[in-house]
Amino acid sequence: MIGLPMTVPAPGLPARVRIHEVGARDGLQNEKTAVPTAVKAEFIHRLAAAGLDTVEATSFVHPKWVPQLADAEQLFPLLSDVDAALPVLVPNERGLDRALALGATRIAVFGSATETFASRNLNRTVDESLAMFEPVVARAREGGAHVRGYLSMCFGDPWEGAVPVHQVVRVAKALLDLGCDELSLGDTIGVATPGHVRALLEALGEEGVGVDRIGVHFHDTYGQALSNTLAALQHGVTTVDASAGGLGGCPYAKSATGNLATEDLVWMLDGLGIETGVDLAALTATSVWMAEQLGRPSPSRTVRALSHKE
Repeated sequence: MIGLPMTVPAPGLPARVRIHEVGARDGLQNEKTAVPTAVKAEFIHRLAAAGLDTVEATSFVHPKWVPQLADAEQLFPLLSDVDAALPVLVPNERGLDRALALGATRIAVFGSATETFASRNLNRTVDESLAMFEPVVARAREGGAHVRGYLSMCFGDPWEGAVPVHQVVRVAKALLDLGCDELSLGDTIGVATPGHVRALLEALGEEGVGVDRIGVHFHDTYGQALSNTLAALQHGVTTVDASAGGLGGCPYAKSATGNLATEDLVWMLDGLGIETGVDLAALTATSVWMAEQLGRPSPSRTVRALSHKE
């Protein structure tokens, strides 16, 4: 839309935000049917061409657990010409071996702040999962890879309810102590509110965890993803996870709806005068194309508004 959003900066916000695009992995893993490998590859190429410099590509997990991403070995070689960082999720050393064999240089592990989700997602306790990640992170770092630690259920758990801030801080610090370069704080079921976001970030800061090592990952279950993101930006966070077209959820948490839509995030950041390097028109066209591949409209409000498809 010509001239819109009008740029009106607000005080106390970062000049630039790095968007960690998760649509091709976190988004597509939640699809009921597998998306063809060639479509995934085209999606990632289009996302990078739209200016996203970090595009999470796939997950090297056992096909039994995430059948939608069973083609990781076939997909990753098709991305050699993509001009973007391509993180991949690995659950254990076997997954790491598969990823490293294909030349992956950015690795992510996926932990939980709560015992119930750790049991359901990893079949381990929180501490057992940390022990499992220890050699994965060490070996990845030894091989020169960048390691991201995802921490889910940071703001609420569908089985346990409220999650104490100190409990999240303990596991967050443990992941960083293992050697993770950065930490993504996940609102897996979308129940966070801005005050809660600030409280967690302040508690982490008091324990020496700087915002330069933190990313935020919000779901929009209750329509709070953008307000929570703004609260994180006001606290100094500069890495935000988002999913093109609002794709995704969580296969192990049925109450989780879509991720924060990348287009909705970029619209807000453009209006605030915050640089992202992302071409909103190209990104919207990509999400419209992907929605056509999936056979349903995008849930992103910005995609719908800009493509005139209400």
